[in-house]
Amino acid sequence: MVPVSLLLIIVTSWPFGSAVYTGPLQPEITNGTFHHFFVPDGDYEETEDPEQCQMLFRFSDVYPCGASEERDSVVRDDFIIAKLQAEDAARLLEGIGRAVAHDLDGEDSYGKFLRRETSQIGEAFSSVDNSLQELEVKFKQSQETELREEQQLNGYVVKQVGDIRDALRATTDISLGLKDKHELLSLIIRSHGTRLSRLKTERLHPHSFHQQTDSMTTVKTSTEQSPTPVEDHEMVLKALVKASVLLA
Repeated sequence: MVPVSLLLIIVTSWPFGSAVYTGPLQPEITNGTFHHFFVPDGDYEETEDPEQCQMLFRFSDVYPCGASEERDSVVRDDFIIAKLQAEDAARLLEGIGRAVAHDLDGEDSYGKFLRRETSQIGEAFSSVDNSLQELEVKFKQSQETELREEQQLNGYVVKQVGDIRDALRATTDISLGLKDKHELLSLIIRSHGTRLSRLKTERLHPHSFHQQTDSMTTVKTSTEQSPTPVEDHEMVLKALVKASVLLA
């Protein structure tokens, strides 16, 4: 058995490069004849074994002891793990196969499936494009209809305003005409009122009225004659008829 101190002397006297670990190598596992030395991970590649019968392991190695890995239990565990991994892989492949079969939906290959999907997507885009064009046409038609209705409404309003203006003008003319007719009728009524007053006075005071008329008719010619009360009454009626005609 090689003592540990001798191994340390050999290791320390061994020439190392720039990446060689120069620290002390302490055996972590030993069975009396075989030693396992741990070396830092960064210096592991350039560090050589101190002796041919010795082995170096990284600090991060999970199983530094090769002898333990070769035991039956380790091998049995590895086989079990490999079997489980194979079963998992089989289940995964089976799931992938079902997914592929579901995606293909009766097609022979993904090429045909993708071509079919592409054609369906193209048809969907075409239908959407057609729908957008139809909506655009309907929108333009609605705009034209609204513009036409607005123009018709404006024309109707302008026509109504013109008609109202004409009606107001005609009403003003009629009002002025009625005002003139009212003045004329007032004059006629006043004149006939005067004549009626004279007739009333003549009927109430016939003698005095005749004396006044005799004195007044001396200047007139002998052919002129004053109208009788009946004639005056007829003249008043005619004047009233004319006034009613004017008012109509």
